[in-house]
Amino acid sequence: MAEEKKVQGPASYFPSIEKRYGFPISHWLELLEAQKELKHMEMVALLKNDHGLGHGHANALVAYFRHQRGAEH
Repeated sequence: MAEEKKVQGPASYFPSIEKRYGFPISHWLELLEAQKELKHMEMVALLKNDHGLGHGHANALVAYFRHQRGAEH
């Protein structure tokens, strides 16, 4: 019997982000795409201040987004 690979890294936060804030991850990634010129911590601050996300959730989304785009953190 094959074991399922456990999700690790920033994506491991995705189920709790979706449950807590009521939006799919694609919503947050689209929002970040529209602000892609911002630096990592500026994006985190935007999610926290403008959208009420906690620091860990905001940081996980930004880290995932930037990794997917090939940007440095």
